Order: sequence, then C-alpha cells, then structure tokens
Amino acid sequence: MESWRLVWRDGFVPVLSTTGLEALRDALRGDDPRLTQGSTTTPPPLMCVQDWPVEAACALGFCGWQGDELESVGQVEEFFARACFEADQRLGEPAACRWFLNWFDDTPRDEMRRELLAEVEKAIADRLPIDRPAPAIEIRPRTTEVAA
Repeated sequence: MESWRLVWRDGFVPVLSTTGLEALRDALRGDDPRLTQGSTTTPPPLMCVQDWPVEAACALGFCGWQGDELESVGQVEEFFARACFEADQRLGEPAACRWFLNWFDDTPRDEMRRELLAEVEKAIADRLPIDRPAPAIEIRPRTTEVAA
C-alpha cells in the first residue's frame, strides 16, 4: 500500500468526523474550487489574519471548515495542526503526516480527486452500519432415542 494511503487510513480518518468526510467527498465529486492544493488555507495562516474567514482549504482543513463548521483561519489552522499531530502519534512516526500532505499537494488535481474520493467513500462506508439479515437458524425436530 502506498504511504499516503496508509497515513490517510490509519492516521487521519480516525480523527476526522463523518460530517467532515462527507463535506470532503462532496468537494471532490464536484471539483469544488474551495478545495486547494499547496496551502492549508486561503488566506494563508498568518498571525495577522487568524480571525479572517476561510475562503478555501486543503483536504484536512476542508473537513474542519465545511464539515465541523469552523470559520476562521486560526480555527482551521489549529484543526489542521491537531489532526497532523494525532496522525503522527497514531502512526508512531514523527512527521508521518507528510506522506499524505505531500501526495495531496503534488499529485495532479484530477488524479488526486479520483484517488482520494475512493478513499473518502471507503472511510464513510466503513462507518455506516451494515444492515445484515439475521442468520438463519436451523430448527431440528426433537428426537427421542429409545434404548433397546
């Protein structure tokens, strides 16, 4: 499995909300221009704009912004940093998150959208309860054995 997928599945997915994943899914499906590559947020996360509203964000930031209703650049940047920290902790490797982040930023947009959409849809499906029919129970007639 590619490193970016491992980081996504085992590092990031467990810390992202279902609503965040659903927002990301919709953005990937519709090629939402607010989903940006190469930056965490627009405007960039500088101290002077921490209270400004977010206009666009990367995949992780998008989950917090559109899925968890974060509004400001500072809130989304904090969400992003916490998600990266938690992913690194889960994977037991400092800066493990870079494998996903670099892939996301450097992959051509159409390819990134196609591959990440499949991963996001898998993550959402894995969280949904599966309606399974109850197992069939075999009922056997009771027999009485008579010893001769």
